[in-house]
Amino acid sequence: MVLEAFADTIVPGEKRGADDPAIAGVDTGGGAVASGAIELLEHPAGGLAPALDTICLELDAYARDHADAAGLDLDPDLPPFVALPFEARTALIQELTSPDHPDKQLWVGLALFCNMAFDSAPHMHTVDALAAGHPGLVAMRYASPDPDGLWRFPAFSYGRPLANLHPSTTATGSPA
Repeated sequence: MVLEAFADTIVPGEKRGADDPAIAGVDTGGGAVASGAIELLEHPAGGLAPALDTICLELDAYARDHADAAGLDLDPDLPPFVALPFEARTALIQELTSPDHPDKQLWVGLALFCNMAFDSAPHMHTVDALAAGHPGLVAMRYASPDPDGLWRFPAFSYGRPLANLHPSTTATGSPA
């Protein structure tokens, strides 16, 4: 729940239900959580998975301190970061990612994984992500592949070719 609240603060989305404390619901559509931020953070290739429990404990400790300093009463039934109002979550993350924070690299890295989940779905095959209606790829209007699962771009993205083809280029685009 703590990681979901963190991810939702980075790329907000809509609540999954009325009793969803992790997602603040400050935006419409799917945000980082619906885009798979938790799956990406837990993926062994990212290198953060073994430290996630400790990261959550540390984030909750910072949230308690932040709430005390701001005079906020937190719901004792929720983890402290989850219990923070969205504005306080945002303010705390700004503090944790500020240039002078000693653990800035950790918090910026965590935020980058949340952005990556939304922007590129690196934990999924792109064809599968598009077929599932991945919120980030849909929001960016990522082009779907051709029926055979391959991408071909008959129109140049800049409206013109950027360079002439080399005379030895084959029909598949490979150099001869």
